[in-house]
Amino acid sequence: MTGFFIKKAFFDGWDNLISLVTLNLGYLVVLGGVYGALELLPVSFAGGVALAVVSLALHAFYTGMVSVHVKEFAYYSRPGFSEFKAGFMKIWRHALLQLLVNLVLATLTLFIIPFYLSYGSLVTFFIAILMFWVALALAMAMMYFYPLATHMPKDRPLKTLKKSLIIVADNIGFSLFFGFYHLVNLLLTLFFATIIPGASGIMLSRQVAMKLLMFKYDYIEEHPETLKKDIPWEELLFDERENIGHRTLKGMIFPWKE
Repeated sequence: MTGFFIKKAFFDGWDNLISLVTLNLGYLVVLGGVYGALELLPVSFAGGVALAVVSLALHAFYTGMVSVHVKEFAYYSRPGFSEFKAGFMKIWRHALLQLLVNLVLATLTLFIIPFYLSYGSLVTFFIAILMFWVALALAMAMMYFYPLATHMPKDRPLKTLKKSLIIVADNIGFSLFFGFYHLVNLLLTLFFATIIPGASGIMLSRQVAMKLLMFKYDYIEEHPETLKKDIPWEELLFDERENIGHRTLKGMIFPWKE
């Protein structure tokens, strides 16, 4: 599945490149808010923190709407701007929980973990390590949070978070790879000045991953006796492979040469 995921995520991104770049432009507002918060902190700590929280809230809601939008790309659809605006009503409750988790992660990594590490004792070091693993588990679960929310919209946010943690534990190998994949995409995003793949491209890759994982869970639901090693991925991904077809990087850039 992993190899096909890379291929599908790449070609889905390429086929919707202009839309992804347009969506990425919206994150410039978020970056502006973060920059403003950093500039304001030396002048007014309370004002800087308030602006940072507002920026995180804007990021959570906008990312939720982007996730709803790019899900359609993973299903070979081309939604319009009206569907993007409608995404707010579909995702706002999950966005509130996403904001809370982001605040928890920021507090853990910026304040709590460094605080315990500063003491230098074995007990506080153990607590810092425990907090690190909590932060890592939450960060990995967030990779699946919005995609799972859009695939199972009737679930409450806390139930979605619980299922996201279960998916991480049930697919630990893929989740570790997926985390590394995120780091590579983040580096590419920085290299290309946030334009590509950007946050919207990363959210598309999450939707692709969730779509493929849902094939697995739908199959297990129909065949509960099946072991994970016996899941027929070739059969499950047959239609997806047909939809993408035989495509190469050369043919993508120079289609007239194939």
